[in-house]
Amino acid sequence: MAAISRRDFLKRSVASGVTGGLILSGAGKWSAEAATGPVGTLIDLTKCDGCKQEKAPKCVSACREVNQDRFPEPVNDIHDYWPQKKHEDWSGKRHLIDRLTPYNWTYVQEVEVEHNGQIHQLFIQRRCMHCDNPPCAKLCPFGVQEKTPEGPVRIDPDGCFGGAKCRDVCPWHIPQRQAGVGIYLKIAPKLVGGGVMYKCDLCYERVRAGQVPACVETCPRQAIEFGGKEEMKGVAYERAKAVGGYVYGDQENGGTSTFYVSPVPFEKINQALAKKELKPGMPVGVENFLDTAGGLTRGVLLAPIAGAFAAGLAAYKTMKGSE
Repeated sequence: MAAISRRDFLKRSVASGVTGGLILSGAGKWSAEAATGPVGTLIDLTKCDGCKQEKAPKCVSACREVNQDRFPEPVNDIHDYWPQKKHEDWSGKRHLIDRLTPYNWTYVQEVEVEHNGQIHQLFIQRRCMHCDNPPCAKLCPFGVQEKTPEGPVRIDPDGCFGGAKCRDVCPWHIPQRQAGVGIYLKIAPKLVGGGVMYKCDLCYERVRAGQVPACVETCPRQAIEFGGKEEMKGVAYERAKAVGGYVYGDQENGGTSTFYVSPVPFEKINQALAKKELKPGMPVGVENFLDTAGGLTRGVLLAPIAGAFAAGLAAYKTMKGSE
């Protein structure tokens, strides 16, 4: 079957009345008001070449440029995580672009995978998957993470204590912690060292303003596509069928808003990543922690605590705003 063209897909979308929130490349804008549901992204591994001609992949550079004003600025004297003898400080490693950090919210992995007698060189953009039922948000003891109506999962840096529970329950361990910043400094300064968790929020403010995420806009090969989640899912499966490939992100962790298309099985990609000790991996069919007995119990126990913290934080912000 031939690959579905953008024109054909748009025609089908018009016929079904779902074009309001759809955009298939970085060009132009989209309408948050006209969207029929949450947004999603498609990352096509048959198109990405890692911007090998550039000093850094353009998606990485664009993400850093757009979000640089939101990067953490920690205090000079960072204490250890009491009672431990360590803390996480990435402020002296801001230049790193070969892994996820509080200063680098997306990066591109490079692996070679053998499949059907061929060697495939793959470049894989990694960042938050923006899950449908995110355990990071549901199990945050401080209630400062949310799954927005538009789809992106966000962390409120003004209320985060850096407990890292979100990283622990994420199958890909996406959120990264920076010590010496955040509300913890004001509440328990002598026990400083908690910090704040950071990750991709899919350029939420841009999306709300009718723009596409920076990584989508800047991709020179249109390997990252953006639009309504269900539309992106449909395009992913159409593309996979056309190239005899595979889809990742639809079933993993109970479903996500990010869909990868690959010409090789993701089991092999996961093995290749593990062999090179690249993180995060791409475990296929990974279970959502909230679907386990332990996850359900923890969710029930934490819900009232998180609610109380969230209410307190809201009251604190209101009070500060009125001063």
